[in-house]
Amino acid sequence: MRSLPARRLAAVALTAAASVVALAGPAFAHVTVNPGSAAQGGYTAVDFRVPNENDTASTVKLEVNLPMDHPLASVRTLPLPGWTANVEKSKLDKPIKVHGSDVTEAVSKITWTADAGTKIAPGQFQEFRVSLGPLPTDADSMAFKALQTYDNGDVVRWIDEAQAGQPEPAHPTPILKLTKAAGGDDHGVTASASPAAGTHGDSSDHAAAAAGDTKSSDSTARTLGVVGIVVGVIGTAVGVLGLRRKSGGSTS
Repeated sequence: MRSLPARRLAAVALTAAASVVALAGPAFAHVTVNPGSAAQGGYTAVDFRVPNENDTASTVKLEVNLPMDHPLASVRTLPLPGWTANVEKSKLDKPIKVHGSDVTEAVSKITWTADAGTKIAPGQFQEFRVSLGPLPTDADSMAFKALQTYDNGDVVRWIDEAQAGQPEPAHPTPILKLTKAAGGDDHGVTASASPAAGTHGDSSDHAAAAAGDTKSSDSTARTLGVVGIVVGVIGTAVGVLGLRRKSGGSTS
């Protein structure tokens, strides 16, 4: 009879652990932009992180639509072995000024297609890196609507924008938040904008990539932290259960 409370304690601990995992899981289940923020007016490199959420099919194509209400004059993809990137441009209704020159077209869509033998299998994810800019100075975020295609023909449309005060949609669109540039003026923007003119793009992209790697490390640390909590809860429950059984055995 003395073992009943211990069993209940173990059951509660396991339920709590499962709840922690359930709450942590969805944060890593959507197509996202990483890092999730960048400075207005500057250039950055981001990863479109694509997890495979299908247990029986593999992802073979990703389409990312760039916002044309804030067109980006410079968009470059980083070569990814096993994937072919196709960049589409569209004419702008109104030219934009970049470094004193008129830009009449901008990238409106990027499509990555898996080569033969390449795929994002169940339980895996892939990151697709893009350098882009200059980011708008009159917006606080940019939405990159995405379509994820599986080899069984299924297409998941990550195009739903979250609304204030409402639950997160089932398929939220990837969002890049834009923050005020350091110093509050355009001097830093001009300096960081120079690489996009085609002279020194590598240094800017590497700096942004380093920032992205830091964000990725933070996400990994948070994941390991959650796992540690789960293991600790289960270990405590098992230890208590063992002590209860030992105590019960010694009195009988």
